[in-house]
Amino acid sequence: MATIRTRKRKDGSLAYLGEVRIKQDGKIIHRESKTFDRRAQAKAWAESRERKHSKTLPGPKRPQGFERATLKSVLQKYREDVSEVRPMGRSKTANILFLEKSEIARLVACDIKSSDIIAHVRGRRQNGAGPSTANNDIVWLRVILRYARAAWDVPFDLAAIDNACEVLKAEKLIAKARSRNRRPSSAELNALTGFFEKRDQRSSSIPMNDIMWFAIHSARRQSEITNLLFTDNDEASQTGAVRDLKHPTERNRVRRFKYTPEAWEIVNRQDPGQSRAFPFDPRSIGSAFRQACKILEIPDLRFHDLRHEATSRLFEAGYSTL
Repeated sequence: MATIRTRKRKDGSLAYLGEVRIKQDGKIIHRESKTFDRRAQAKAWAESRERKHSKTLPGPKRPQGFERATLKSVLQKYREDVSEVRPMGRSKTANILFLEKSEIARLVACDIKSSDIIAHVRGRRQNGAGPSTANNDIVWLRVILRYARAAWDVPFDLAAIDNACEVLKAEKLIAKARSRNRRPSSAELNALTGFFEKRDQRSSSIPMNDIMWFAIHSARRQSEITNLLFTDNDEASQTGAVRDLKHPTERNRVRRFKYTPEAWEIVNRQDPGQSRAFPFDPRSIGSAFRQACKILEIPDLRFHDLRHEATSRLFEAGYSTL
């Protein structure tokens, strides 16, 4: 597996460490690394070395006895296989781990019938899951069992999922997630600003007031905000760069963007001794925002909803949110 790590040199410049790890049967059998001045160079070297070493390895071994494996075993093996290629997202991992603990996971994968899937979804709905949450289970079952058919010859009939979906949709037990258009009101933003100002002045390690307003003035997501590097900022053009930009198919995308004057002012008053402008865990930011909304009794508002507010403001000002 090829990975690129960013490291800070003693002189303050950034170095990029390309690292290659070759695994077989769950064990690392080869590891090497090399440092470069540019990320692109490190990536090209790591991918080249990975291809060279991978050619000398035999193909992936088919799991023994997987024709009669339980769904839990299939889910676990899928996580292991996919993680060797690239890390899975937090949401995807959580969904699969939940499925592993469910009753349906105890069944032999190739014996699962439409009635089993329908019973699983009905149980989920009875326990409080919404139609879009239950639909996620169906999505991942389809993806993983299709993978198991192709990679390990698990003789699962995908028609079982298709037939179950027809019934579940007709009964309105599953549905795609509805798009949100929740925007905070001026009164809600004022309340949050006052709350975070007092919180930040006391002893908070996360400047939530700056982060909240930076999100509103930039339309950046939580993970994008916490990955912004000072070295990517250009003072002359007042631009920055988003690394690993979220995209349905492409990985490791980097896109430059124009700061608004308000966002530029906020980012430049952060600690210049850090490599990142906002060196915090995105989950901690989300947690602090939810807690504030709970205390202030602001209903159904999420940190990501600030992006809806931001995009409206930016379009009105003539900016692009890309």
